[in-house]
Amino acid sequence: MVCVHIHILSSTRSFLVPNLDGVLFFPVTPFDASGAVDTSALAKHVQAGLAAGPGGVFAACGTGEFHALEPQEYAEVVRVAVEVTAGQVPVYAGTGGPLPLARQFARAARDAGADGLLLLPPYLVKSPAAGLVAYVEAVAAASELPLVVYHRDNARFDSVSAADVARLPHVTGFKDGVGDLGHLSRILSAVRGELRGADKPFQFFNGLPTAEATVTAYRGLGVELYSSAVFCFAPEISLAFHHAVREDDLELVDALLTSFFHPLVSLREKVPGYAVSLVKAGVRQRGLDVGGVRPPLVDPAPEHLDELRRITEAGLAVCAGAGVR
Repeated sequence: MVCVHIHILSSTRSFLVPNLDGVLFFPVTPFDASGAVDTSALAKHVQAGLAAGPGGVFAACGTGEFHALEPQEYAEVVRVAVEVTAGQVPVYAGTGGPLPLARQFARAARDAGADGLLLLPPYLVKSPAAGLVAYVEAVAAASELPLVVYHRDNARFDSVSAADVARLPHVTGFKDGVGDLGHLSRILSAVRGELRGADKPFQFFNGLPTAEATVTAYRGLGVELYSSAVFCFAPEISLAFHHAVREDDLELVDALLTSFFHPLVSLREKVPGYAVSLVKAGVRQRGLDVGGVRPPLVDPAPEHLDELRRITEAGLAVCAGAGVR
């Protein structure tokens, strides 16, 4: 595991902060025929992802149906991810929702051996900026794990509140799931200005669904890290795209966007929740039974499964044509 040992701002505690790089793997949470968490399938899923070479594992997050897990299930999912990963790359765990539960999940992730947290939005309510900052501060203090703030849905930060949370001792990242690049540019300037000269690592992430479709735009703002749900079921495509972007192979980038990522986005947008259920379906289509999604999400319709298979085959064909295996 690549980590940096630092002393964060005014905190009196030194701890390890993962230095994330490469493609970030967000595993699904498998369910068996009875609907229970299938830890055996989860272990196989994480092992397969690790063999492909991600830069980090984010367990029980959005793609992992964090919203559908009760605390004991959540702790088991994080434990399995940590044990299988065995220190090869950092393991982050999702948390969020009602404040008492978010703090409980944060402590469970710490006890299970996670290296950090991804903080999803609080439950339903909209709040003023000061309330969001207080929410982040309370969750961060529950475990003292490095924490990445997720800017999306009802957890939307302005440039001032983003700088406020970035200044918190254990907050080490900001993940954008809104996609307003003008607004994000102002946040980037505010946070970078706030942290200038501070002895504190801080990373920004592109957290939009099917993030590859917007990677080049985010890179223009200096945001290179991104979530890759595609890595769950087609790591060959995910890694080929990442390498092409890094090497400025614009021909391969365009070919993968045209043949795979843009069609996948179009399919994803047909039904709410397909950002998760299509990924689980893709994992099943590639040979690992991870079950379906829990309500209120729905599994893809048969015609959409056929379309997903065609899209995946087209992406793999582009990779093969480019000599990528």
